[in-house]
Amino acid sequence: MNSFRNRLTLTMIIILALSVTAAGLFMAKTFKDNHINALEDNMIREMHIILAKTEWKQGDNASLFPYFTEEAENLKTYADTRVTFIAGDGTVLGDSDHAPETMDNHSSRVEVVKAHKDGIGRAIRYSDTLKENLLYVALAVNPSDPHSNVIRLAMSLKEVDKSIDQLWTVLIIGLLILFIVAAFISYRIALSLTRPLEQITKVAQRIKQMDYKARVKVRKQDEVGELGHAINAMAESLEVQMTRIRQNESQLESVLENMINGVMMIDPAGKILLMSRRAGELLGISTGELVGRNYAEAKQQYELSQLIQEALEGREHIREEITFYFPEERLLELNLVPILQENQEFGGVLLVLADVTAIRRLERMRSEFVANVSHELKTPIAAVKGFAETLLGGAVNDEETARSFLQIIYDESDRLNRLIGDILALSKIESKRVPLYFSPVEMDSFMTKTVTMMEPEAAKKSIKLQLEMEHGLYVEADEDRLRQIMMNVIANGVNYTPEGGKVSVHIESIDEDHIRIQISDTGIGIPKKDLPRIFERFYRVDKARSRSSGGTGLGLSIVKHLVELHKGTIAVTSAVGVGSTFVIELPVLQQ
Repeated sequence: MNSFRNRLTLTMIIILALSVTAAGLFMAKTFKDNHINALEDNMIREMHIILAKTEWKQGDNASLFPYFTEEAENLKTYADTRVTFIAGDGTVLGDSDHAPETMDNHSSRVEVVKAHKDGIGRAIRYSDTLKENLLYVALAVNPSDPHSNVIRLAMSLKEVDKSIDQLWTVLIIGLLILFIVAAFISYRIALSLTRPLEQITKVAQRIKQMDYKARVKVRKQDEVGELGHAINAMAESLEVQMTRIRQNESQLESVLENMINGVMMIDPAGKILLMSRRAGELLGISTGELVGRNYAEAKQQYELSQLIQEALEGREHIREEITFYFPEERLLELNLVPILQENQEFGGVLLVLADVTAIRRLERMRSEFVANVSHELKTPIAAVKGFAETLLGGAVNDEETARSFLQIIYDESDRLNRLIGDILALSKIESKRVPLYFSPVEMDSFMTKTVTMMEPEAAKKSIKLQLEMEHGLYVEADEDRLRQIMMNVIANGVNYTPEGGKVSVHIESIDEDHIRIQISDTGIGIPKKDLPRIFERFYRVDKARSRSSGGTGLGLSIVKHLVELHKGTIAVTSAVGVGSTFVIELPVLQQ
């Protein structure tokens, strides 16, 4: 902007300088012309007077030279000009400054030629004799005669030139002063014109740098003011649009970052345009490193690259499930959807990744659950049906056999009833349709009563039940569900502990907010490979032993769900042939 201001100032100064110089030249020329014209008029008047007083004698030139020379010299003393008398043929008859007989013929002199033609002639030329410019004015004695005698006056222009020089000096000094004043005024004018433009330029640069709050301060309602208003309106519109765009981007980014599915957008050339954080987690790829690069540069499974290539070439929806082993083993559902823009032009492929590992595991567990339930129900029903058919076939007449068979039918029916009850209970617990009524539970009396209830079962196998606990412990829990947890775990220990063994319960506080319950037995133990699955429904380490003990295979699964409903945790440690220890940690207060 400074360059523009300087150029504008310089242009105005040059225009003013040219204008003033032209005016000065015109003034100097006019002054000189007027001055010379005035001199001419004065000299013409003087020559008319001279003609009126001078007598033109006739004779040969030799006799006329002294006369006209004397006349010329006398006239010069009065007119202060050089006087020359010229005959009609151009011969100089007399001159106030030179001897006429030594002077050239003047018939070809410009002023003499014009005097013969028009009556009066004028010429300005440099005099080699006087070494200066002279003004020559000639007057014909008889204007009607082309060969008339001529009287001529010559005056030095030294004074005229001196006056012109003085005029030029004044003009130059005036021009310099005017230049200075014009430069200052031009700069001020240029500054007043360019300052609003500078402000507008600065605001435009701030808008370019995405500072949409920048505004132009409009002081005048002229064309520049209108431009300022237009810039302000543009900035306001851009600010509104960018705010809306940022909001949309923020919403889109929030949606992408919080989606449980991964999203990746790939253009027709195979370059990754967008990749959500979840997509990077599922594929084990750094999101920032891949955006803007080709999908083939990513270290990934060959099947995925093939699917992307197929989608880019076929431009059709592709759905596939692939097992990925990095960063961990999981089953991913891939949906590759072609992107069509407004003009139906192909815009690339949208890849949506969904982790269906848990879903497929649940489907498998559901299938296994149905199969297990069917199997578990089929066993007692088959036993009941088989022994009932035997009784109907005639065994009912044998009292001892009939009583034995009826006892088996009763036991299987009881087992079937427990199994159905556990299935219904587990279904309610998993669907969170079991309401819990929390209240303070005093652990001393609660555990004493619970152990007392389990002693008859333990006594049948001569198993010792031992209770050790800190006194004065309280916990906020659903008392009935907490008793169900304890009885199931203690019953599990009793069932899998050989006769004469021991089951011990130890309760202590971890800190002010949690208590720990440890239930240990000296049973058969659990192999290490089976520990992660013992809380699954119907999972049994020793199926034959479990059925003989009357278990349904759902007890520990129910326990785990009830503990979690109390916002607690349960874990197990075990060694084959040594026994198992279940550790339950519960919060003292429910939040």
